[in-house]
Amino acid sequence: MSQGPAQPPAPPGPLPGLDEVGVLVRSHEGGGWTSSDREKGALCLVPGLMKGDEREEPEAGPEPAAPPPPADEQEALLEFHHSYRELFQFFCSNTTIHGAIRLVCSRHNRMKTAFWAALWLCAFGMMYWQFGLLFGEYFSYPVSLNINLNSEKLVFPAVTVCTLNPYRYTEIKEELEELDRITEQTLFDLYKYNSSNTLVAHARGRRDLRESLPHPLQRLPVPAPPRAASRVRRSGSSLRDNNPQVNRKDWKIGFQLCNQNKSDCFYQTYSSGVDAVREWYRFHYINILSRRRDPSPPLEEDALGKFIFACRFNQASCNEANYSHFHHPMYGNCYTFNDKNSSNLWMSSMTGVNNGLSLTLRTEQNDFIPLLSTVTGARVMVHGQDEPAFMDDGGFNLRPGMETSISMSKEAVKRLGGDYGDCTKNGSDVPVENLYGTKYTQQVCIHSCFQVNMIRECGCAYIFYPLHRGVEFCDYRKHSSWGYCYYKLQDAFSSDRLGCFTKCRKPCSVTTYKLSAGYSRWPSVTSQDWVFQMLSRQNNYTIKNKRDGVAKLNIFFKELNYKTNSESPSVTMVTLLSNLGSQWSLWFGSSVLSVVEMAELIFDLLAITFLMLLRRVQSRKQLTTRTKHKRGHTKACTVSSSKMTGFSTRMSLHAAFQGRRHLLLFLNLDSRR
Repeated sequence: MSQGPAQPPAPPGPLPGLDEVGVLVRSHEGGGWTSSDREKGALCLVPGLMKGDEREEPEAGPEPAAPPPPADEQEALLEFHHSYRELFQFFCSNTTIHGAIRLVCSRHNRMKTAFWAALWLCAFGMMYWQFGLLFGEYFSYPVSLNINLNSEKLVFPAVTVCTLNPYRYTEIKEELEELDRITEQTLFDLYKYNSSNTLVAHARGRRDLRESLPHPLQRLPVPAPPRAASRVRRSGSSLRDNNPQVNRKDWKIGFQLCNQNKSDCFYQTYSSGVDAVREWYRFHYINILSRRRDPSPPLEEDALGKFIFACRFNQASCNEANYSHFHHPMYGNCYTFNDKNSSNLWMSSMTGVNNGLSLTLRTEQNDFIPLLSTVTGARVMVHGQDEPAFMDDGGFNLRPGMETSISMSKEAVKRLGGDYGDCTKNGSDVPVENLYGTKYTQQVCIHSCFQVNMIRECGCAYIFYPLHRGVEFCDYRKHSSWGYCYYKLQDAFSSDRLGCFTKCRKPCSVTTYKLSAGYSRWPSVTSQDWVFQMLSRQNNYTIKNKRDGVAKLNIFFKELNYKTNSESPSVTMVTLLSNLGSQWSLWFGSSVLSVVEMAELIFDLLAITFLMLLRRVQSRKQLTTRTKHKRGHTKACTVSSSKMTGFSTRMSLHAAFQGRRHLLLFLNLDSRR
């Protein structure tokens, strides 16, 4: 059976799964390579494309519209320059500061540019150096002292007069009897001074009495001086020595003070025997006063008349409404004329001795405490109406048998507080309690500070200062070591270890009175008989010692012009701005608007710097994003390559299988032939 010519084997059909894989690959890859991928140089084979096949290119879309060309001038709310160079060139070309334009005009000549740049920077540096000096002067808060002279009717100050005798000796003699006997015995033992005819007869009994008081007065030896000093003393021994010679000259007088448990003691010593005896007597006298129920005795009805024989102001007699009374533990009865409690304050409209205060005082010492009141006369102090009288600090003594004329001149001081000075307006910002309850003064604060420390350290109050609530005065029968505590505290107070002088600031407003004194004998020898006779009959009092029995005091204004010293700031804000403008004009010849231009330049510099930093941060973020995208694309290409390798392997096996099938079919046909 003839068979026709052999037909060539049919070409193999499309590989199964080829189109599906290709479609899947195209759908996975997004339709082939894009232009951006080609620009990046990515070499990835797409599954489903064999050698010789053409990859279908995606249809190109419409071209994006080109951005419109920028206009020549665009208005904006804020405009910043693109570079520092452009900013400085614009500033130098348009600023009103002298010399800046030369930096732009001479930019083609480097030598001139360098010269003007150095000159401009030097002027800028010198100006701000001067600015620093001006600001330093302003913040040092200097003050100027202004002196003004005023002339008007003046308010007469307060005048306090004291008797110099705290008590009549007959009133307190019984309480002081023991102390007086021990003092007399001490004077006899130390100085061989016999003040009483009974000392020798009862010497042993008084020595026993001496032991009843603590802190006896003793003679203390002093270490021998160096040889040079002893030679000097021997060379001067021919001179008369007023001090009594008792055994040796090299010794001191004092008394011992100890703390509560006797673990620490010291001697309060004095080189003068008079001072030692008086201070020792005063120490025991304070303890005796502390035991009295009322240290201030009641004022007798005729006490003023027995002390002040006559009182006149502006040729008019004084009355009880013109004075007030208080008692001082050392100076006795004190009378303050024209204080704040007076019904009508005295006014001075004229100067001179006849237009002031005139007092005639009794200064006899018939009933004085002999071992305590060692001064004769009277104690006087001039002060403000609302200020307490500190007789120890600002008083002076009147001499008996003399007419003392005190002329005054008023002076006011007004200080600046706050940053300009360390003063206080009313003491409310001072960390010390005012125990006097009066207007704040530095002396009020200092004495209050000492009393507060005395109460805190010693547990009792000093009798010379106001008594604090709930505290009693010091007495060695109740507070055995208060003397030790007091003298230790006094030493710390004097050296300002307590801080009282630091805490107590000066008041910002102070009124002071400068005094000048003149003395004359009063009454004169020719007139003393009738003067004393008139004073005796007028006051019903017989003056025994005429010359030392009276004293006269005149206090008056010597001028109605008073000086006011006031402080004012040396450098105010207006002065500072004026000086700054002068320096700016000197170095740059510009105005306030030029300062605004400098501020604008600084603002633009900061803005440009901020924008440049912002751009740098954004560029770093974009670079990081691109790097991550490139890494993801490379990973996708790797996945596609692995898929292509598996597909090629399957294609090779399929081709080999199809070739074997065709070979077997061909051999079968050939055998049939």
